[in-house]
Amino acid sequence: MLQRDHLTVIAPSLAEGVAHIRACLGLDIPYGRAHDGMGTHNHLLRLGDDVYLEVIAVDPAAPPPGRPRWFGLDDAASVRSSWDDGFRLRGWVARTTGIAELLARHGSILGEEVRLSGSGRNFSFAVPPGGALPLGGLAPSVIDRGGYPPSVAAMPDLGARLRAFVVEDPEPDEVRALYERLDVENPPEIRRGERLRYRAVIETPAGLKELA
Repeated sequence: MLQRDHLTVIAPSLAEGVAHIRACLGLDIPYGRAHDGMGTHNHLLRLGDDVYLEVIAVDPAAPPPGRPRWFGLDDAASVRSSWDDGFRLRGWVARTTGIAELLARHGSILGEEVRLSGSGRNFSFAVPPGGALPLGGLAPSVIDRGGYPPSVAAMPDLGARLRAFVVEDPEPDEVRALYERLDVENPPEIRRGERLRYRAVIETPAGLKELA
């Protein structure tokens, strides 16, 4: 079973990502960390007891990782185009405790296992060929934390809470079938839309806000 782990804003730069969160939610979210194995870095926002928001971008100070970066971040033109078109919350990550078995069944969708380390722990992440988002972002990326829960409790609590997570797509029945096939627990709410888009309704100290 896949469980929701975190939502992902994929930004051309961290500065632009943080500014977008500030504009949408009225919050200045703190720096997270660099990902040495991927050449990226992030800012993180706690959204509850076991879910958070990640703003991720290529780290210009990091050496090339020697492998495709995750979240499609090697395709700078696509990241910029989606960003400028207003598609910024473009993916989400689900966690599993059995990534090898999961990828044996669904590797054609989710990718291949890449072993990484961070915050003193080893973990595995599924990365499709070339580093693209799974099914263009329709399917979740997958993480296996080796039995550890996400380190949400260590994140500063700015009073933000996820109240709704929605995916829009022209073929909602196909999306529903995909999530059922992947055995996703508590998947995004599925709505019909002109094209793939994610929306998150987040409660903040200033009231309900939408992030897209």
